[in-house]
Amino acid sequence: MLTLGLTAMVSYGTLSYAFAVFITPMSDELGWSKAKITGAFSVAQLVAGLAAITVGRWMDRRGARALMTVGSVLASLLLIAWSRVHSIGAFYAVWALIGVVSAAVLYEPAFVVVATWFRRDRGRALTVLTFMGGFASVIFVPLTTLLVERWGWRSALVWLAGICMVLTVIPHALVLRHRPSDLGLVPDGGNAGDGRAAVAGRTEAPSGQDDHRDGHAEVTAREAIRTRAFRWMTVAFALSALTTTAVSVHLVPLLRERGYSAGFAGAAMGLLGLMALPGRLVFTPLGGRWSRTAVTAAVFGMAALAIASLLLSEARAAVWLFAVMFGAGFGAITPARAALVAETFGASSYGEISGVLALVLAIARAAGPVGASLVYEASDAGGAHRYDVVLLVLLVLTIASAAAVLASGARRPDPSPMPAGT
Repeated sequence: MLTLGLTAMVSYGTLSYAFAVFITPMSDELGWSKAKITGAFSVAQLVAGLAAITVGRWMDRRGARALMTVGSVLASLLLIAWSRVHSIGAFYAVWALIGVVSAAVLYEPAFVVVATWFRRDRGRALTVLTFMGGFASVIFVPLTTLLVERWGWRSALVWLAGICMVLTVIPHALVLRHRPSDLGLVPDGGNAGDGRAAVAGRTEAPSGQDDHRDGHAEVTAREAIRTRAFRWMTVAFALSALTTTAVSVHLVPLLRERGYSAGFAGAAMGLLGLMALPGRLVFTPLGGRWSRTAVTAAVFGMAALAIASLLLSEARAAVWLFAVMFGAGFGAITPARAALVAETFGASSYGEISGVLALVLAIARAAGPVGASLVYEASDAGGAHRYDVVLLVLLVLTIASAAAVLASGARRPDPSPMPAGT
């Protein structure tokens, strides 16, 4: 997990969070509008969603090692290609390809590895992975800013490409394996057939593929997608993705509309991102003790309370409360989704199932900022704060997320038996 945590942090840092640092220097040098530049990032998100199903199907059948290694190599080369662009067409082409690569190196493929290698310790593994990945913005935004200030944006991208090559390609190639059985192990560690196999509550089939999931039969992707549980999960996480993306894009202008300074708005946004880390540490392990569905619904409920606090009060304390609660909930949602899908449908087709869900989430994330803007424009111009209408809509959507995940009926797997004498 330490390896995947490291590579996720670097991949997110170089392919996602660093992007914002390049917007202004690229606009100044190339004369492109910020809308044109950020449009390429949106294209990458949609392409990543489209590629997720194919990537997931590949990983279910062949594992993560080759795919994530090749993806990391291509990511490094595409960062170099980005440093050489002079036309908007070339820029969009590079970012469309980065979208494909993102589907192969970010959280979704890493979650497939977790689902395959862990059962009893899945929550702990997801906590480690996403906690380390959460440092991507904390490390790479200031690092990229420093590189751009000292050497310019083009050279900064070459530096990031080198970092990506060293810290992702090599670990992926040397460490990753398809299944525990490839090394004579069982999920959660231990040699196949020894006492620790009983801890996982299962044995592996001769083919190396698990024939049960946490005490229940495995299901194919086609079967899973047709279930009521999957449909409601998709609704829940799509509404959540739409809401969180809208908040991340519009929080600063919302606070500016209320008369807060740019510095205060930036600090609130920074606190929101920082609180994602303890959110993952606190909420992800709870799903191993109580119903994962109930814990996920509670996370959505906390996000709804956060939005309500911002809607009902303009005091600074309400802003800080919002940042703490919404940030913690935002951080917990990603590992909660990964764990809930794995516990409900098992590991054998996890990649493809997760890929279908990722496609829907990509569309939701692309729609969130635009939808919030449309609501803002349609609100009463005579009102004191037009963003209040946006907050009201987001509050309703967040409550709907909690209701949808409860309606999914996904349940916690049966407790794993402990070995005798433990």
